[in-house]
Amino acid sequence: MVTFLASVLIWLMFFGLVVIWVIDGKFKKEIVIHAIFAALVAWIITDLIKLVYPSMRPFEQLGLNSSTLTIPYGGSFPSTHTASAFALAATIITHNKKLGILYLIMAALVGIARIFAHVHYPVDIIGGAIIGLFSSRLTSSKHFARLLKR
Repeated sequence: MVTFLASVLIWLMFFGLVVIWVIDGKFKKEIVIHAIFAALVAWIITDLIKLVYPSMRPFEQLGLNSSTLTIPYGGSFPSTHTASAFALAATIITHNKKLGILYLIMAALVGIARIFAHVHYPVDIIGGAIIGLFSSRLTSSKHFARLLKR
C-alpha cells in the first residue's frame, strides 16, 4: 500500500484532471489547466531548492531500501511529489470544495506515504506542502480561458 500511495497516487491525481477535462465545459478545462500550471510551478521551485540545498534521503542516510517503484535521486528537501499534489489540491479546492477536499486527502496521503517509503523526512513533506499551496496561490490570478478559445 505504501508503494502505491508513494509512487502511483500522484499520477492518479493527474489522471483525475483528465476526467475533469472530459466531463464538461470550458470552466472545468480552465481549472485543469490552472492546476497543471500550479503543479509545474511547484515542481520548478522544489527542483531549484534541491539544487541550492542538497540533502540526503532517509533510505540513503539510514541504509534502508526505498519502498517506491523507482529509486528517487536528487535531494530530499523539499518533496516534489508532495508539492505537486498540494498544488493540484489547493487549486481544485478553490473551484470545487467537494472535489478539492478529496484531492487534499490524496495529497496528504502522498506525503505521508513518501515518509513511510523512506524517501523523505517529515520536514520535506511540510516544505513540499507549503510550496504547493504557495504555487497555487501564486498562479491563482492567471486565467487560461484564451487557450481554450482556439
